[in-house]
Amino acid sequence: MNLKRLGVLTSGGDAPGMNAAIRAVVRQASALDIEVYGVYRGFQGLVDQDWRPLSSRNCANILQRGGTILNTARCDAFRVKAVRAQVARDLKAADIDALVVIGGDGSFTGATLLSEEQTIPCIGIPGTIDNDLPGTERTLGFDTALNTAIGAIDRIRDTASAHERLFLVEVMGRSSGMIAVHTAIACGAEAVIYPESATDTYEELVTQLRAGWVRGKRSSIVVVAEGDQQLGNAYAVGERLRQDHDLDLRVVVLGHIQRGGSPSAIDRIWGSLWGAEAVKRLAAGEKGCYLGAQAGDLVSIPLARIHDPRPAPPAVLTDLLPVLGR
Repeated sequence: MNLKRLGVLTSGGDAPGMNAAIRAVVRQASALDIEVYGVYRGFQGLVDQDWRPLSSRNCANILQRGGTILNTARCDAFRVKAVRAQVARDLKAADIDALVVIGGDGSFTGATLLSEEQTIPCIGIPGTIDNDLPGTERTLGFDTALNTAIGAIDRIRDTASAHERLFLVEVMGRSSGMIAVHTAIACGAEAVIYPESATDTYEELVTQLRAGWVRGKRSSIVVVAEGDQQLGNAYAVGERLRQDHDLDLRVVVLGHIQRGGSPSAIDRIWGSLWGAEAVKRLAAGEKGCYLGAQAGDLVSIPLARIHDPRPAPPAVLTDLLPVLGR
């Protein structure tokens, strides 16, 4: 492929490490004498032709920044085939030969449509704190979000111990328990409630908490994934426990603080690796894939796999949950 100009966009929820990937795309493209255009506000920017040249100077001092310098937005208009066809014509008219799409499953669905339906070469970089994309053990932002949640819960445990209270801490994960399970293990939580669990029941939760009370525990931490469908969110669980057991408990929703902040070293490194590799592969003629990591190696996954079942927290971790709770 005679690649002279490419576009890069970030879409979906922002994730720490996206800026590292953007920076690497620009720097690697410059090394290969390829011009880069930044597309602002994701697929909405494609619809609005909101793209501008990106140089290494534009990417100075962004490696350590959270969020995304290209911004992100939802774009319902892109669901319409005629709109996508117009986007393809606009890209070709601007001599933009290919796209690097940084985001999650929704972003990669859009990239698949552009690549297969409109013949615009696309390569994806996994950017989502949920770490729930098929074929990769890692996504940008997960490590940073996990460490943010752990830091918050360590502080919450201090006040839980001081006041002898139960705290229910809700973490992000609309349909994935990756953050919840990893956080619970790292913090020594007494229990964790997450969507993929086949055994999440109210009675089991009470049994786990009661075992601690019998041992004389006067404070506890329970981690709740926001997307749990069986027991509901942390407020619903907390209200039920109050009514049934008259517990002195508090609910804390960590919310969007998990998205923000300076990316961890791991997210910076993988963002840089994937950004550079995406440009190299597009220049070599590869397309219709997204990059990932398996057993520490950088891998390429077909975009069509984005509709595979979402990965669940590894069994080796879930097996530890009843053992490592404090």
